[in-house]
Amino acid sequence: MQLKKGQSIRGALATATCTLLGTHANDVAAFGTEAPWEFDSAILYYSEDQRVSAVEPVLKARKELDTNEFLNLRLVVDVLTGASANGAVPMPFAQTFTTPSGDSTYTTSADETPLDPSFKDTRGALSVDWEKPINRTLRGVYGAYFSREFDYTSLGGSATFSKDTEDKNRTYTAGIAASYDLVSPVGGAPVELSPMPDSGAKQVSDTNETKTVVDFLFGITQVLSRKSLLQLNYTIGSNNGYLTDPYKILSVIDSNSGEIIATDPYRFEARPDNRLSQSVYAKYNHQFNEDVIYLTYRFFWDDWGINSHTVDLRYRFELGGGHYLQPHARYYVQSKAEFYKPYLLDSEAGTTQAASADYRLGDMTTTTLGLAYGIEFSQKSEFTIRAEVMKQSGDEPAKFGALNDQILFPDVDAIIVQAGYSFQF
Repeated sequence: MQLKKGQSIRGALATATCTLLGTHANDVAAFGTEAPWEFDSAILYYSEDQRVSAVEPVLKARKELDTNEFLNLRLVVDVLTGASANGAVPMPFAQTFTTPSGDSTYTTSADETPLDPSFKDTRGALSVDWEKPINRTLRGVYGAYFSREFDYTSLGGSATFSKDTEDKNRTYTAGIAASYDLVSPVGGAPVELSPMPDSGAKQVSDTNETKTVVDFLFGITQVLSRKSLLQLNYTIGSNNGYLTDPYKILSVIDSNSGEIIATDPYRFEARPDNRLSQSVYAKYNHQFNEDVIYLTYRFFWDDWGINSHTVDLRYRFELGGGHYLQPHARYYVQSKAEFYKPYLLDSEAGTTQAASADYRLGDMTTTTLGLAYGIEFSQKSEFTIRAEVMKQSGDEPAKFGALNDQILFPDVDAIIVQAGYSFQF
């Protein structure tokens, strides 16, 4: 799982395209009775082996205000604790690092991946969407988003427009989402590629930083038959500003011995200040007599050199009496960023413009397998629970000298459990 700060409202674009073709008013609205609130609640638990743990409660509410006009609210709280890889390489001796605040240190044992045990965060996010028909075949979804954590603030908005054909068998979609983010790292944002300070020493800092994110989406959704639906999306996005992770560092390695340089052991990472990304997405749904299959594929590429493929498959088995099972399999593979470096050679330290040892930017494969169970108590309420296991692995980079016996890209295993309850009120 890639736990990233400031994931803003780009997901609102994809969410807006998931509505069914030709939305119709429900029976309650048709008879002039006030429509009820529809609630979806869930709590997710995510835990990596000896690393990060996260608890995320989510509450979504939806209400029909008028014929085909809806208000959608979403509240999310993330609580993250545990230890996170700081980017340094393991060594055959204990290593001591300064915390981001500069007020204390922590020590990693010999031959172990350096983990920062001070990793903790709480994020609250609120989004509001307003769906409104413009005419018989055109409708708009307008959204606003705000999230806040102790060192990161994000504010954004989105607008998506969907046009149905006269026969309601096809929908064209276009949307835009934009956000402005304020990054306020503990101790201030460090100067990129500057040395990590000793404990008690103030790091050279740029204080706070900002970034902007703009995404455009174009899509088409086609009814293939009474039981089949195909959706195709193209997304292009631009990130500008401070894109570096202020808490990640790199080890500076002697080009001959493979050991860290005693007088300059660690440098803060640096990433380019702009990123252009693109993706294509395909989703196919098909209902058999009762069961339903959901298959998606996504190809992503950017000007950092990262390419990724994601295949996601779900199959819902109807068991009768409102019960169902839904197995889930997901496969993700990506290539590394051009500036990804598991360590920084001493010969490169004075000339490199961008470098990061963050494993999320490296060659990586992630496999997720899971199973969900659901029961519909009535047309107004449903309970679901799912459990999944995830394995993340990467290619070992070139090693020499003191690095030969070290694991520079360890596997990460995680479990995911989520329980949800939907109801009307």
